[in-house]
Amino acid sequence: MKIRQALISLSDKHGALEFAQGLAAQGVKLLSTGGTAKLLRDAGLAVTEIGDYTGFPEMLDGRVKTLHPKVHGGILARRDLPGHLATIAEHDIPTIDLVCVNLYPFRETIAKPDVTLEDAIENIDIGGPAMVRSAAKNYTGVAIVTDPEDYPALLAEMLANGGALTLATRFGLAKKAFTHTARYDAAIANWLTALDETNSPQALSPFPQKLQLAFDRVETLRYGENPHQQAAFYRDPTPTPGAIAAYQQLQGKELSYNNIADADAAWECVKSFSAPACVIIKHANPCGVAIDGTLLAAYEKAFKTDSTSAFGGIIAFNGTVDTDVVAAMNERKHFVEVLIAPAYTPAARSMLASKQNLRVLELPLSHDYHAFEMKRVGGGLLVQTPDQFNVQAANLKVVTAIAPTAAQIDDLLFAWRVAKFVKSNAIVFCAGGMTLGVGAGQMNRADSTRIAVLKANNAGLALTGACVASDAFFPFRDGLDILAEAGAQAVIQPGGSMRDEEVIAAANEHGVAMVFTGARHFRH
Repeated sequence: MKIRQALISLSDKHGALEFAQGLAAQGVKLLSTGGTAKLLRDAGLAVTEIGDYTGFPEMLDGRVKTLHPKVHGGILARRDLPGHLATIAEHDIPTIDLVCVNLYPFRETIAKPDVTLEDAIENIDIGGPAMVRSAAKNYTGVAIVTDPEDYPALLAEMLANGGALTLATRFGLAKKAFTHTARYDAAIANWLTALDETNSPQALSPFPQKLQLAFDRVETLRYGENPHQQAAFYRDPTPTPGAIAAYQQLQGKELSYNNIADADAAWECVKSFSAPACVIIKHANPCGVAIDGTLLAAYEKAFKTDSTSAFGGIIAFNGTVDTDVVAAMNERKHFVEVLIAPAYTPAARSMLASKQNLRVLELPLSHDYHAFEMKRVGGGLLVQTPDQFNVQAANLKVVTAIAPTAAQIDDLLFAWRVAKFVKSNAIVFCAGGMTLGVGAGQMNRADSTRIAVLKANNAGLALTGACVASDAFFPFRDGLDILAEAGAQAVIQPGGSMRDEEVIAAANEHGVAMVFTGARHFRH
């Protein structure tokens, strides 16, 4: 299908002039609206303004420009139906073979802190989506262009094909166009249904009444959690900076469903520390976490926590990985599924290249959070804001006769930070900026405490003087008794149990310092 006439009407004019010049150079007649027409005309291009083309001026402050039979008739007429062609010929309507449109900047408008409802409404495009949908519906005869990134390739294809675009190209453009308008309408629906009864944009609910979601498929995975399950990985069209979806894979096998899930857990944990940190994840739980002056020292400490579980795990660092770190991994013959870091030295990359199956990911370090966390349940979706709370020393309430030392407070805060990323019920023993034992995912807190003690004993790590974090309150004193008998000397927990006084009394009996945070970190 040769392109003879194109309609160009753009809000975002990036690349528009070059595209129009390329079309004109191939003999395409140009139609346009308002500001776009002026841009093209000022550059010396012959362009017919829509008002002159239809015989009706733009009206109602620009609300009505292209909503006209001469526009939509020229777009929607099927080229393979003689009746359609006879009808538009009877009404002197030429065909429009290419429509290049992008829409009013609704998302950019609502992102402004001082946006008003009136501003938002006026930036809801009407004629643009109508043209996009018309052209996309009639892709067999019309090319619809909504993405400036496509301009060069389309011009090149036309040049190579005598001014024509293939049916496959037009169908691909149509699919992209319908996605474009669907997401545009979704943004409008999400924003409007988040308004309260006052309709004040300054009082938006974080949870729209009608939540519309949009994700792009990155790849189809070999299988899901198990080989009998199918799976795919989708990315947010505007991913949170520094989120796992922003990864660049430098080498190794394709990522699996479980790889991506565990990599996300490792990355979210490691980026929560400002000091050089290493996090080793196995089955979505940290099995070793440490901070130190260097990544090498942090890795060596994290590995000591549970070297057995570290086998086949995911390792994340929050700094540049060098040859010392890689050499330490090689010396321990540490089999790793995925390695994640913000950067690698060239020499480290060379050393890692010998491990052809090792998946090496690089992504920028950022402390931004997603707007929502979501979990699918039968027939519905659980949505919550992210757990951004990180307790500080000033927030701690000492509830025992003995107060923790400054060094213990540092370790308590470290353990608390780790516990945030351990599946509930979570118990974390630590000392000197490293985990000693982690108890995760048990149905009662006492068993989690016993498992954490067992893990430390299996690794040959002494718990005398250790600090312990509990992600939620101790419902009974039994958990406190277990950790104290194992040698712990300080505990951090939310408090709030009806038996707090009983637990505090137990801590005092054992000579254990205890602080309350006033906030829990359940992770399911």
